[in-house]
Amino acid sequence: MKFLIIVPHPDDEVYGASGTLMNLLEEGHRCGLVTLTRGEAGRTLGLAEGPEELARMREVELAACLEVIGLTTTPGSVHEQHTFPDKYLKDQPLEALIEVAREAMTRHRPETVLTFPPNGSNGHPDHVTTHRAVKAAWDALPENDRPVLWYYASDTPPENEDLLAEWLPPNIRHDVASRVVRKLQAIACHRTQALSTVDFIRKVPERIVLETFYAVE
Repeated sequence: MKFLIIVPHPDDEVYGASGTLMNLLEEGHRCGLVTLTRGEAGRTLGLAEGPEELARMREVELAACLEVIGLTTTPGSVHEQHTFPDKYLKDQPLEALIEVAREAMTRHRPETVLTFPPNGSNGHPDHVTTHRAVKAAWDALPENDRPVLWYYASDTPPENEDLLAEWLPPNIRHDVASRVVRKLQAIACHRTQALSTVDFIRKVPERIVLETFYAVE
């Protein structure tokens, strides 16, 4: 497998990496996505009544998004949905999350794994927890059998001092301007995350056409 993304929520795959996924898939590479939760603790925007209905909606949204990206229509590419409790992901035994990440890397043998950086990009506890699990799983692999490890990264330093202390500026940049129409269509599949979309475009609009990552040395 060429590229594997491990993230906590439906929609975490689309903002910062969907253009990169489209490029790799259209070049004929197998790619994968591991989503740890169903996103039932997110905001409903009045579109769902309660966590269970929201989880079902977000599963449908994610399926539509991945179809636009081409992940679920490319032979050999995979999406694995786990059901760790979204609201309490940070309270789950870290060992269980580490095992999911380790097993996915061992089974799919990706060349590159992408997840959140140490500060979770925005400090979200689920993002931070996912980083810890993926990094621990990666560290535990034999050194000569590890994939390359990437984190989401932004050229814009965080304003929050705690987030800034763990900020990692990007050292990889992918111009995905040619994918912008499909990327926006994929983003729009996540209707329940409209506020997240607005925040992303308002704060880092350049990352719609330029996807940036930090490759761990």
